[in-house]
Amino acid sequence: MIKASVIVPCFNEETTIEQLLQAIYTQTYSLSELEVIIADGLSTDHTRSVINDCQASHPDLSIRIIDNERRVIPSGLNRAIEAAQGQYIIRMDAHSIPEQEYITRCIYSLESGRGDNVGGVWKIKPGKSTWMARAIALAASHPLGAGDALYRIGGAAQAVDTVPFGAFRRDFAIQLGMFNESLLTNEDYEFNVRVRQAGGKVWMDPSIQSVYFARSTLKELSRQYWRYGYWKAQMLRKYPKTLRWRQLIPPVFVLTLVILALLSFGWHLARWLLAIIVLLYALVLFLLGIQMSFKHKDITLIIGVPMAIATIHFSWGTALLWGILAKPRNQEQHR
Repeated sequence: MIKASVIVPCFNEETTIEQLLQAIYTQTYSLSELEVIIADGLSTDHTRSVINDCQASHPDLSIRIIDNERRVIPSGLNRAIEAAQGQYIIRMDAHSIPEQEYITRCIYSLESGRGDNVGGVWKIKPGKSTWMARAIALAASHPLGAGDALYRIGGAAQAVDTVPFGAFRRDFAIQLGMFNESLLTNEDYEFNVRVRQAGGKVWMDPSIQSVYFARSTLKELSRQYWRYGYWKAQMLRKYPKTLRWRQLIPPVFVLTLVILALLSFGWHLARWLLAIIVLLYALVLFLLGIQMSFKHKDITLIIGVPMAIATIHFSWGTALLWGILAKPRNQEQHR
């Protein structure tokens, strides 16, 4: 009897999907009570072949592929939930590797009533073995890059505003209306807003751990955080009170620089203020880079970490401002 359904949205993940499926196969949770549903956005690489090979080599693990014709994450999640047979839904990502007790701990937290959507912490690792990939992974898990997001920087078990991926009862998700398919990103945060509005609790347990592979280049990182910022702005149109201080700082910083840059053409003081702010910002990032370099014995972090954090700040901040000012786009324009 299937008790838990692992759902995974994916698209062109031939390089990572096998290690995820292998990690699911080695979970401490009983395979006879587990199924894996992969909502594939009609991949154009060998993703489906890799999944089929895993299915053939692991016949004792139920693995199903369903089509995600809209090719966006929230629609893939919803189609997978609809197809799920399990009482519990465990969401995972093709770029992650859950530790062996991940599913067991998630279901224990749900059954013990700790939360209505439960999750853990990311152990963020480099996506590649390059110096920039190492710097990006460290930046994404540092408070200057992640703010107070406990699932990135760690913390004690507690109620939080959001968790990565999440595990919840299928009936509860259906009752909430599942994931908002008008959001291409931040669909998990928006889901958790509705969990809390319904009187539920979002619970983070640091013993629930998974490895998450960060982006490998500044270009990929910039695209990721631009997407995060833009779609956060669209979510804020509906839930303005959900804006956290950590999310507000980058757009305010960017806006301040833009205003001072414009004023500096005719105002000498604005020119000085702009220079001071930029220099102080660069100094803080440079000192952090030195600290990280000594801590991890890697001289490339002196440059890499400041570049990665600046990319996060400016991409997120600019995109959120643009998302607030620009006319909202629909899904079909963002496939």
